[in-house]
Amino acid sequence: MTESAGSAPAEPDESSEGGVHVEDNDAGPVEDGSAGLVEDSSAGPAEPAGPRPRRTRHWLRWTALGTSVVVLAVAGTGWWFYRKLDGNITTDNAAAAELRTYEKDRPTPVALDAQNILLIGSDSRSGKDNGKYGRDDGGSSRSDTTMLMHLAADRKSATAISIPRDLMVDIPSCREADGTRSGAQFAQFNWAFEFGGAACTVRTIEKLTGIRVDHHMVIDFSGFKDVVDAVDGVQVCLKDPVDDPQAHLKLPAGTQTLDGEQALGYVRARHGIGDSSDTQRMERQQRFLGALFKKVRSNGVLLNPAQLYPVLDAATKSLTTDPGLGTLGDLYDLASSMRSVPTEKVQFLTAPRQPYSQDPNRDELVQPDADRLFERLRDDEPVTVEPADKNDGTEDGTEDSPDDGTIASDQGAEPDPTFSGTNAAVGVCE
Repeated sequence: MTESAGSAPAEPDESSEGGVHVEDNDAGPVEDGSAGLVEDSSAGPAEPAGPRPRRTRHWLRWTALGTSVVVLAVAGTGWWFYRKLDGNITTDNAAAAELRTYEKDRPTPVALDAQNILLIGSDSRSGKDNGKYGRDDGGSSRSDTTMLMHLAADRKSATAISIPRDLMVDIPSCREADGTRSGAQFAQFNWAFEFGGAACTVRTIEKLTGIRVDHHMVIDFSGFKDVVDAVDGVQVCLKDPVDDPQAHLKLPAGTQTLDGEQALGYVRARHGIGDSSDTQRMERQQRFLGALFKKVRSNGVLLNPAQLYPVLDAATKSLTTDPGLGTLGDLYDLASSMRSVPTEKVQFLTAPRQPYSQDPNRDELVQPDADRLFERLRDDEPVTVEPADKNDGTEDGTEDSPDDGTIASDQGAEPDPTFSGTNAAVGVCE
């Protein structure tokens, strides 16, 4: 059919040249001087060529909608995980209130950008799966392990000092769980946690060291096991087999990876391993925590969400903290501030100690070595930590290392003190 000039003109299809495109299905395009089109009679009306803006707009709309749904789903899942992890943390508001009561008696911070964090491993038998480690006597507990970690203001080092649980110290009057107050007394250090929980332990540490404690964390047996399991265990090397029924630990000699249950027995064992001393037990704890720290910082954990989430879930569920570390954001900020600390500068040592003169089964500090260590941390000065056997007296004129946790220095001008210990780069098997 031919459309004449007198017929209603077809709506022009605009091209990039501003003209009219006419297409014949058989013979190709035909132009006549009018604005009309010539169509093949055997075919339907010609479909205008060129872009299809409506269909393109629909595609873009669906793409944008799909992208939005994915983003919202990811954000919603992330928010759910954040809320869950954040809700896992228990905040110790009672300890915070007790410490505020005695604010005037507490040390004044010296290095404002440094952080001193008290890490307390509770031996409480209450709670899930903790009863098999001993009788739960009404929920009372003592600090099985206590470390004071100093994070330097420049974030170039972190030094953790183990405080012997049998160290004889002055424990102040503390508020007990039933609201009564204990009397001030001279007793072994781990009783402070039993008398008045974290607040009493913090005040005892501050009185002992003169160091202001900025934050504290308490972790129980189950929490420690769960964290080790979440990183798929930690490797240790044993020269001799271990059999300690009290710690529920039986291991062959050699290199092996400990799961959470075995790791807990390993860091708690005092019998059937080494010389059965608490000093060697603390050294074993330090090396194990260094190896655990190194594994958590490895790319296999931090860059793997499937492995990182169980670690965070286990850690947050087991933590009781002061309000300053009571949210996931607070803990993240603390962890982020440690990213720049080299592994070899994450140091562990024990407060210089020796058998207590009145009872060889208890400890006392070695002075002036202990005060020199506490002063350096208080003033945010570097602390040099070396293996106890590094200076063996055969090459540089130094004497053999004493048993008090210090390493003897050269004669003459007094150098910076060096303390025996280890670091996270060494690990358990070196």
